[in-house]
Amino acid sequence: MENLLAFIATRYIYIMTIILMMIGLYALIAKKNLVKKVIGLNIFQTAIFLFYISFSDVDGGTAPIFLPDGVSATYVNPIPHVLILTAIVVGLAITAVALAIVVGIYEEYQVTGEDGLQEVMKRQ
Repeated sequence: MENLLAFIATRYIYIMTIILMMIGLYALIAKKNLVKKVIGLNIFQTAIFLFYISFSDVDGGTAPIFLPDGVSATYVNPIPHVLILTAIVVGLAITAVALAIVVGIYEEYQVTGEDGLQEVMKRQ
């Protein structure tokens, strides 16, 4: 039991990432409402961001700054953080476009669900 608790305590970030991924994937697959699908996509994106940033963490690492001569330090790589900032902006743009499409579908067909949209498409 102690081994299991130690395993969970040292890898909780990965466990939370997997839980978030499964919640987002469930929302994408199982939900019929298009807005809920967009929310599931955002949850899945957040899990990916968390997973990617968790790899850049270094125990005892410091910010990559210049130190006086003779002083050495372990640095944290800033590249993953920069990439995730870019991914957040792209994710926000994708969310905005997806919600605009959902609003357009609602204004045109007065449906917000997959089933209703498929039914409207079959009638046309």
